[in-house]
Amino acid sequence: MSKGTLFDKVWDAHTVGTLPSGQTQLFVGLHLIHEVTSPQAFAMLRERGLSVLFPDRTVATVDHIVPTENQARPFADTLAEEMIQALEQSCIDNNIRFNNVGSGRQGIVHVIAPEQGLTQPGMTIACGDSHTSTHGAFGAISFGIGTSQVRDVLASQTLALGKLKVRRIEVNGDLKPGVYAKDVILHIIRKLGVNGGVGYAYEYAGTTFEAMSMEERMTVCNMAIEGGARCGYVNPDQVTYDYLKGREFAPQGEAWDKAMTWWESLRSDADAEYDDVVTFNAADIAPTVTWGITPGQGIGVDETIPTPDSFSDSDRPLAQEAYAYMQLQPGQPIAGTKVDVCFIGSCTNGRLSDLREAAKFAQGRHVAAGVKAFVVPGSEEVKQQAEAEGLDRVFLEAGFEWRNAGCSMCLAMNPDKLVGDQISASSSNRNFKGRQGSSSGRTLLMSPAMVVAAAVNGAVTDVRDLL
Repeated sequence: MSKGTLFDKVWDAHTVGTLPSGQTQLFVGLHLIHEVTSPQAFAMLRERGLSVLFPDRTVATVDHIVPTENQARPFADTLAEEMIQALEQSCIDNNIRFNNVGSGRQGIVHVIAPEQGLTQPGMTIACGDSHTSTHGAFGAISFGIGTSQVRDVLASQTLALGKLKVRRIEVNGDLKPGVYAKDVILHIIRKLGVNGGVGYAYEYAGTTFEAMSMEERMTVCNMAIEGGARCGYVNPDQVTYDYLKGREFAPQGEAWDKAMTWWESLRSDADAEYDDVVTFNAADIAPTVTWGITPGQGIGVDETIPTPDSFSDSDRPLAQEAYAYMQLQPGQPIAGTKVDVCFIGSCTNGRLSDLREAAKFAQGRHVAAGVKAFVVPGSEEVKQQAEAEGLDRVFLEAGFEWRNAGCSMCLAMNPDKLVGDQISASSSNRNFKGRQGSSSGRTLLMSPAMVVAAAVNGAVTDVRDLL
């Protein structure tokens, strides 16, 4: 087993005890909740006459079901209105901080916690959402959990978990122009597979990650779960500290100095032992697009869709299923594939830096005829900052719609949905069947810059042609 890694240190620091099952009872430092997985958990507490043990360690927001066009209450969708009302009442009853719509602090849970300084190195973080791995970018150990586990954390502030192995994934070198953090993680998942990380925590390391901003690191860690890993993290460094310093819930004054000393001690030791080590060269990574129905079915934008004989016997049935569902032919170039909808947003790529980069390619160009394109900021704060910089005007002049904060078409538990077999160029994290709201809708995952390139050309386009 691993030894001396950040994962080991944080795990050991939060271990309450060992359960009869052999699992660890792990203390959870920060519990993030939203309107989808928490109502049932709160109902379970009420049925048992239990209360929230540490309400100050729980923070709530609403993101999955909120409409991104008209956010007037009550919501037009009665189920969405019921869900937000249930969360509002539960937060009142249990004295939980709630970042509600219109507060200036609402947004996707994995966007608002970092921007408010709630996410910090050395924490254990849990949330009833699979992409909680995002917070590992700060050197935290963060887990997506199910509704019954949300109940457990509310009631006991602990989780029962089996300890993971640790795989170090090194990427070294400079990324080429037009290649982004999204391409890096899609490339890793393509090479290691969607089940390659099962039973592992992923430590992302190497000069490529060291050069990334915090928001880029969040993009990579966000999709660790798509490679099968329960969590992914980057060791904290000066980039981490510069991002956190001065944020509302970050330590201040002497507490900051003490925190820095502790955070530095958590970094994986130089002689740390790993269960596995994998290395990649940044120069080998191209702008990447998924062609199939899992995030692992991705290729460089200049490649052709793989043929059946390129797959192992075990992988071939899934490839055949993807060909049929996506209506794409083996051997055809992915570039030139027509798109109907272009979506920029999500907890993967809805932060300010994502919008800034996308706007560079939208400037002076226009969305192609027949294409619906829209931009959804990841939080109310991101929206406000983007508008202060004039990014909204860039997108609007280019023919994009400019929306309010929410999860939007990432999972379509709101009015933002594909229709029929429309094909979407999306900066989100999952391309599963029906993921974007239509049982026959098709999703191509790519970076925000690549989404803009697809929008202005009406088809998948190598963003490097727009540089």
